[in-house]
Amino acid sequence: MRPLRFVLIFMLEALIEPLQYGFMQRSLIIAILVGLLCAVVGSYLMVQRLALLGDAISHSVLPGLAIAFMIGANIFVGAFIAGVLSTMAIAWIRTRSPIKEDAAMGIVFSAFFALGITLITVVQKDNKIDLNHFLFGNILGVTVNEVRDTAIIATIVLVVVVLIYKELLFYTFDPLGAQAAGLPVNRLNFGLMLLIALTIVASMKAVGVILVLSLLITPGATAYLLVKRLHEVMIVGAVIGVFSSISGMYLSYFYNLPSGPAIVLVVSGLFLLALLFSPKHGVLMPNVNQK
Repeated sequence: MRPLRFVLIFMLEALIEPLQYGFMQRSLIIAILVGLLCAVVGSYLMVQRLALLGDAISHSVLPGLAIAFMIGANIFVGAFIAGVLSTMAIAWIRTRSPIKEDAAMGIVFSAFFALGITLITVVQKDNKIDLNHFLFGNILGVTVNEVRDTAIIATIVLVVVVLIYKELLFYTFDPLGAQAAGLPVNRLNFGLMLLIALTIVASMKAVGVILVLSLLITPGATAYLLVKRLHEVMIVGAVIGVFSSISGMYLSYFYNLPSGPAIVLVVSGLFLLALLFSPKHGVLMPNVNQK
């Protein structure tokens, strides 16, 4: 019993040790919020096969945050406005030309991303500061105000998802049926775009705009291999997202790894395990191979 006791004590000390630092407390709060938020909103993206849209919006927020920084405004607001403008640009190109939606996404996100990189380079030259953490995340550097802003965004998004869950569920699986039933499908589509933009803005500090797509898609995709119903995908995906975020933070602390990539590697590892060993869809499961 003594060896087991020592192991439990060691594990408990390892869990508690990072919590004595304020920056780790703030980082873990952000990690939990982002892991939960990305999994819930990303479930809709995964089910609708709109992963590219999440990538487009995540890259499109860069010009907004760079401009907000230049004029001294809140970078969250600037990033959100840029994300909304990018979705409007995609919709405008799709409806006013023969260009398909995926091509419109590629055009818009590459243009916005190029503009954002250019503006960030100009800002860094003039101010001698490093804004690259917006690309790759810097969760260990979050401030109390950023924790507050992220918590507000997460609350707003989750409340909206709960309030219009049935409508979004109908629209997600049967857009034509939802339109025939009289649901405002255009508003639902635009509302979903706004939720995605808010989620990406909330996740910028944690994993950066380049890696945020992984947190948006991978937890939901992992859950999709394990359960069927959308609400189950959201719940299981949220558990996976939160677990991955916390685990990535601890790996970052103890092994001196970059936090954002560590979180993404954990969630990607969990997806690989589900892909290989899922009871219904696992590649290495005998009952799946026999079907």
